[in-house]
Amino acid sequence: MAPSSSAPGPARPAPGPDHPAPDPGRPLRADAARNRRALLAAARRVFERDGFVAARITDIADEAGLAHGSFYSHFRNKEDALAAVLGEVEEEMLHPGPSLAGTPGGQGGEADPVAVIHAANVAYLEAYRRNAKLMALLEQVATVDERFAALRRERSEAFLARNARAIRRLQRAGLADPALDPDLASFALSTMVSRSAYAVFAMDRQPAGVGDLAATLTRLWANALGLPRDRPDGRNDG
Repeated sequence: MAPSSSAPGPARPAPGPDHPAPDPGRPLRADAARNRRALLAAARRVFERDGFVAARITDIADEAGLAHGSFYSHFRNKEDALAAVLGEVEEEMLHPGPSLAGTPGGQGGEADPVAVIHAANVAYLEAYRRNAKLMALLEQVATVDERFAALRRERSEAFLARNARAIRRLQRAGLADPALDPDLASFALSTMVSRSAYAVFAMDRQPAGVGDLAATLTRLWANALGLPRDRPDGRNDG
């Protein structure tokens, strides 16, 4: 079902003189900032528990311990609230911990490239596992709402560009197969990681811990790029 304002919940007031649309660029007072944080935390819990269609604005306000009208001081509708929640999740997913900038030629100097890839995979998978319900929700709403489809594309493009830069650095350092197109290699390998995380943590399609999954994905990355094979794979159960 397409997300819409006709989902269960009270009719929202249209933005106007009595209910102006929130201005995201305007600094919030301390109490207003606290209320927004409380609403975002509550929205996350409600969306994780009920999904998008069944979630109600009244439930979010009640979960936050605020008057129902407080919701409209920060969000026009529950689509806005979901976008704000997912924006926080996307920031965490994009910067979960170590990045491939530590590969040779990057900011990390002569770091072991396989160890860096493994650490980045572990950090990403742990972040995905923490946010699995919301990542699954993003997959669902992105199929019917262009706003969330665009959010998903932006996240994907950021990952692809970052990983392509890392592959180019490895090629310049003489470590990765120079015949590979770095953009296509990034697309294939990044998609492998993200879809594996979705299948394991959002869909429960394959029982696996972070450690075993990261070790397997790292070995596939290293083999695909032609990196030296006498590197530890960092296998541990997670």
